[in-house]
Amino acid sequence: MDLTAPTAALASAAADLVRLVPGKFVDPVLSGVLLTATAAGVGLAASDRERTATVSCGAVTHTDGQVLVPGKPLAETLRALTDPEVRLVVEGNRLAIRASGARFALPLLDHTLHPGVSTVSGPGGTVSGSAFATALATAASTAARDEALPVFTGVRIRSEGEHLVLRATDRYRMAIASLPWEPDGEIDVMVPATLLAEVGKQVSGVGQARLTAAANQFGVTWGRTAVTTAVLDGSYLSETKLALSDVDTRVVVDAESLVAATRRVALYSDARGVVKIEVGDSELRLRATDHNAGEAEESVKATVSGGRTSPSYQSRYLLDALRPFSGEVELAIQPGMRATVVTAVEPGEVDLRYILMPMLPPKP
Repeated sequence: MDLTAPTAALASAAADLVRLVPGKFVDPVLSGVLLTATAAGVGLAASDRERTATVSCGAVTHTDGQVLVPGKPLAETLRALTDPEVRLVVEGNRLAIRASGARFALPLLDHTLHPGVSTVSGPGGTVSGSAFATALATAASTAARDEALPVFTGVRIRSEGEHLVLRATDRYRMAIASLPWEPDGEIDVMVPATLLAEVGKQVSGVGQARLTAAANQFGVTWGRTAVTTAVLDGSYLSETKLALSDVDTRVVVDAESLVAATRRVALYSDARGVVKIEVGDSELRLRATDHNAGEAEESVKATVSGGRTSPSYQSRYLLDALRPFSGEVELAIQPGMRATVVTAVEPGEVDLRYILMPMLPPKP
């Protein structure tokens, strides 16, 4: 194999690929990048058997070929280069990365042991890349990170007519994001949130993304990138199992003002990080107290209707619930230890709902 490629484009492709499939470092083959040079350019592929990704890049190919090299060193070397072009050429049992006055050589791994990459064919549809990125930024960050409970580490992606709905929960809160899409079939899959978080970062600047589902697999394609992954069992995940019909207090408040006040008051919260919200006639009063840190309170203007139910929340969960919103939000508060629903007063292209469970109030 022998090729010359634009350094920035090849470095970006390698970095994107390594982030999508970090690899399993106990097995060098599953942490490698498979490079395939043809007249059409160079293709980069990675697989850890559960997920696969491919990224293509323009290149001038002098000699066709295919090699497998360690992925992270390849990406880091390319990122560090400043020359506009870089040459990759096989020299014996090494892949040489050549730039002006420099040579870096990576060992060749046995590419015949690489599991290869898979594609997903089946029903699906297309979504706006920016809207999908917005939805994923909220949903993927709400899923649990504890691998001991894998059923909570995914995002359920389900088509509901002309809308695609994403749901995720870690048992203490739930995010629901609905966005328009153009379907040619129905999908309902539970996808690992760690992968979707990275997908969201990479699709934010593209026009359209194609989503496809098949038996036990899910795929996303955008630009020159394609990703597939095994899916989780998440058919249970639905907000219909939560009691959301007993709202007695509705509060409209500026999201950024409430975020700022929560951050300040939370500095004085107890070990659980609990902040109490006292609902008044035209304001919310946030309170926190800790025997060692002291106490704090701050008021935020609000429009209140209904009752005066005053819940307590873990401050970091409250901040996570408010962070996706700008402008005014509505807090639909239920009495007792029932969930609060946060929504935008004026929803955008992506309709977000955040369901937040209250905490027991701090002890006096």
